[in-house]
Amino acid sequence: MAQQEQSQNQNDASDQDATTLKKNKIQVSNTKKPLFFYVTLAKRFMQQYEEVELSALGMAISTAVTVVEILKNNGLAIVKKIYTSTVDIGDEARGRTVQKAKMEIIVTKSTKSQKVLTDNAYEADGQKEQ
Repeated sequence: MAQQEQSQNQNDASDQDATTLKKNKIQVSNTKKPLFFYVTLAKRFMQQYEEVELSALGMAISTAVTVVEILKNNGLAIVKKIYTSTVDIGDEARGRTVQKAKMEIIVTKSTKSQKVLTDNAYEADGQKEQ
């Protein structure tokens, strides 16, 4: 009985760790939201977290890369790591699995990012007051 409780506690802890680790992950789509939605979302995530992970499948990879390039060109982010892989996706219409490309890009705050993000937040507050 005690062993089952210990096992359950370990599972709960690992579930909490997985949830905590993925709070800074943005799953990019090229059909659901416009490009600058993801740019704005990434900026907000960068205010809260040191690292932000952008993840995309298939045709959405170019959108994720563009978001990261915008962040880099504005001096907000530095690319830490890029992971590429393929994943098997079930195609129910054809009754088979299809491989799709997957890319995960992990960016960190640049040294300039805190000042830029703070200035942008201050400007936005000033516009709201007027």
